[in-house]
Amino acid sequence: MTTAVATPFRFFSLQVVRTRRLGPSLVRVSFTGPDLHAFHSHGRDQSLSLFLPHPGQPEPVVPLDLGDGWWQAWRELPDGVRAVMRSYTLRALRRDASGHTAEIDIDFALHGIEPEAPSPAGPASRWAARAGAGDRVLLLGPAIADNRAIRFRPPEDTGLVVLCGDETAVPAATAVLESLPAGARVRAWLEVPHAADIQDVRTDADAEITWLVRHDGSPTAVDAVRAARLDGTERAYVWIAGESGQVKALRRHFVSERKVDRRRVTFVGYWRRGMTEEQLRAAG
Repeated sequence: MTTAVATPFRFFSLQVVRTRRLGPSLVRVSFTGPDLHAFHSHGRDQSLSLFLPHPGQPEPVVPLDLGDGWWQAWRELPDGVRAVMRSYTLRALRRDASGHTAEIDIDFALHGIEPEAPSPAGPASRWAARAGAGDRVLLLGPAIADNRAIRFRPPEDTGLVVLCGDETAVPAATAVLESLPAGARVRAWLEVPHAADIQDVRTDADAEITWLVRHDGSPTAVDAVRAARLDGTERAYVWIAGESGQVKALRRHFVSERKVDRRRVTFVGYWRRGMTEEQLRAAG
């Protein structure tokens, strides 16, 4: 059953078509579903809410039959029954011959999967690492292409686009890079755990992309950006995403040290070190 909730967003019942490992820390999961024809998005850093089943459940448990009351009822379900909700960004969509959305891709960062990881994997990383064709999920996504869950919105007079993020922001950042037109000037700093996580990015923009590999001793994104020469920042548009502490430090650098107008800086913390997404939402 598909239920409209908060226009322009609605639920989509999806199943896995295929998975592809992009590197040690990232896996791409492709989904399809009978209602995807109603999924509309301009892409870029489109935010989505994904509902996942617990191990042993055939599908995620969300009380869609309650219409607009689903949220409160979902929150009141027992922890081991209530579907796991996580926020992700759309990596790509593919259309059928009629122009309707037929498949979407979501890239998952595999936190804590490696044996040497400092903390155990969360439920979404565990699900993505084991996902296979036919696995079922629910997605709360856009029914209108230009919706409020797209944050990348450079002003018309932008002369320089700056992108900064860790592996959780790589899917959105690479989607943004692919969307930019020829002649757009871009500087990007993308931080990943392993050299094998570095991706080839196809873009028509005049883009200089710096990959920072943590396990190879690269500087942090904050240190790398501070050391970089940036011309044309008076008309820069800055997009920062990833771990909340690093996002705040980078925003402070651009606004206080680079003197970029704070209205031209978009920033979003996808996660916070030491906290689950549930704890992060509860903290506001």
